[in-house]
Amino acid sequence: MLRFLRARGAGDAAEDILQDVWLRIAKARSGPVDNPRAYLFRAANMTMIDRHRSQTQAAQRERDWSETRPAGSEPSPESGIAASQEMAKVLALVDRLGARTAAVLRRHRIDGLSQRQVADEMGVSLSTVESDLRTAYRAMLEWKERSDEA
Repeated sequence: MLRFLRARGAGDAAEDILQDVWLRIAKARSGPVDNPRAYLFRAANMTMIDRHRSQTQAAQRERDWSETRPAGSEPSPESGIAASQEMAKVLALVDRLGARTAAVLRRHRIDGLSQRQVADEMGVSLSTVESDLRTAYRAMLEWKERSDEA
């Protein structure tokens, strides 16, 4: 199975993917499988694809996030105060989204933890962290669009 995953491009993540497959199958409550070998290889392939998509989406979010602020730009004292006031409004908005969503956003964006670290710390899945971040980003984008219209 490891050779299969490595041959399909999993590289160093092959062992982690195999672990994920094992955990998924151990939790699953399914009946008898006609071809267990094919079932395992299909599950491994789908897990590898899911992981790749997740990493691609996370990398895109990181690029989008870093592009919103030009490198080396220092704000003036006035714009720093305005930014602090705007940040307070954004944090209040995020707090209204729910305690977990707010905590995920703060731990990932403010404290600098990776999404995996946040998931492990909070005892939730990586997809839950990604979902909470999408919710927070969507709310902030809608807030930004409304404030730009005003």
